[in-house]
Amino acid sequence: MQPTNGLPSSPVICITGASAGVGRATALAFAAYRQASIGLIARSADALEEVKSEIERLGGRAVVLPLDVADPDALEAAADRLEDTFGPIDVWINVAMVTVFGPVHAVTPEELKRVTEVTYLGSAYGIQTALRRMRVHDSGTILQVGSALAYRSIPLQSAYCGAKHAITGFIDSLHSELIHENSRIRLTTVHLPAVNTPQFDWARSHMPRRARPMGTIFQPEDIARAILHAAENPRREYWLGGSTMQAILGTFLAPGFADRYLANTAVDGQLTEARETPGRPDNLYHPVDGLHRTRGRFGLPHDSLRLTAPSGAARGVAMAAGLLLASGLGFMMSRMAHR
Repeated sequence: MQPTNGLPSSPVICITGASAGVGRATALAFAAYRQASIGLIARSADALEEVKSEIERLGGRAVVLPLDVADPDALEAAADRLEDTFGPIDVWINVAMVTVFGPVHAVTPEELKRVTEVTYLGSAYGIQTALRRMRVHDSGTILQVGSALAYRSIPLQSAYCGAKHAITGFIDSLHSELIHENSRIRLTTVHLPAVNTPQFDWARSHMPRRARPMGTIFQPEDIARAILHAAENPRREYWLGGSTMQAILGTFLAPGFADRYLANTAVDGQLTEARETPGRPDNLYHPVDGLHRTRGRFGLPHDSLRLTAPSGAARGVAMAAGLLLASGLGFMMSRMAHR
């Protein structure tokens, strides 16, 4: 894996959500393949110390920055410390998230607020923190870890889906602003499929059975290598995995059909046969000790992983669908006006 976009041979990286899952795997990939200097952001200092030790064994360097991404002042202070330690940030990667499993009527206002604060606002704050530093040098890359659910919401994860839709809208605005300014700062989003992370062991749940990823499950290490590639070859966005492409194009082409399909498949599809443990610890407000690891409890993927920049056939299909829809709406409106 050779770098191709002019990043330094040992770049300075900042990763939120670095204590477990995709964030942890991404930190280890940058250490192993690029000997990077990495700022590690998450709430658990002990878990981040473990990641730091792994990074150093792989030839990288790390500084532990324990904080809650919902606190913008803490993010600013952490970015200052990282740059004081290793120099200007080359790549900022937002991974941090929380979720709640359950139907809309069961999610409390406090839970909805908390998911929004971490998954949406935490990412927006991170982007602003990175921009303030990258604008000084007019360089750097911001990478947002998104999801197929940023385009196609599913039942039982309304708060998370809403937050992922929101950060996509925030980033769309920023794309236009950077183009207007002729900025050299690069911005990319990698939309993920189902991934085998500890999320499904520590997320809060209102369901009677234990949660699982829906669809084909991929491993965090494969996702991390794709994120490394995207950081070094930034495009507007990447769709990672065939299931992500299907979900996004499906909602472009036939959203009503997708609603009905998911109504029939996505509730049981997100639940195992094992009973949920009432009152178990969850990570909505505080980290859960002992579960910070890269992988969750699910098996190896059955399909190969594809990283697709939707600029060719996929975008063509979506555009054609949009034109057909617009034409149909225009025809209907003209008929109504005529009548």
